[in-house]
Amino acid sequence: MSIGVLGNKVGMTQIFDENGSVIPVTVIKAGPCIISQIKTESVDGYNSVQVGYLKKNEKNIKKTELGHFKKANILPLHFLKEYRLDKNHNFLLGQVIDVEIFSLGQYVNVKAKTIGKGFSGNQRRHNFARGPMTHGSKNHRAPGSIGAGTTPGRVFPGKKMAGQKGSNNITISNLKVVGISKKENLLIVKGSIPGKPGNLVNIIPSKTYKN
Repeated sequence: MSIGVLGNKVGMTQIFDENGSVIPVTVIKAGPCIISQIKTESVDGYNSVQVGYLKKNEKNIKKTELGHFKKANILPLHFLKEYRLDKNHNFLLGQVIDVEIFSLGQYVNVKAKTIGKGFSGNQRRHNFARGPMTHGSKNHRAPGSIGAGTTPGRVFPGKKMAGQKGSNNITISNLKVVGISKKENLLIVKGSIPGKPGNLVNIIPSKTYKN
């Protein structure tokens, strides 16, 4: 895995390319992030780098967490994310990671949480068909049978039923970077990413798709 950057979704807009074609894009405020911990194979059993994002008030942090940041000699950070790396890397404790690790034309994977849509029924959540609406039917949007009787005598796990819709962690792969603003730490990618504006996102360079 490559090191990534945490950020916030700003929103969607559109830009025009050199041919005049409209490109739908998402603007992300990526970083700056600070390296808060470096793990090594000799001490921790594997190599990784932990990065933190957004400053946090010391009043709202546990003493154990505060000690973690004081050990790294950095201010408390709100979000932490660990990235596994190869043995040979040049990252240093307290180093700032921002949009400069990306380049125009590069492809990235964006991980985020989708919009939560609350408790939903089978028709909305799983696209089930409804029952007949006429001829005295009383089964319009009811779930119907959810299993057999004595055998097996229970409902199998994973049965598609009513419940929470959305609010899932998903990854959108291979989004092309079409714009970078180093001054404002903005990353512009082609396409859409999960969640509402302000949603926390994790941007990682893609290895499966190349120019």
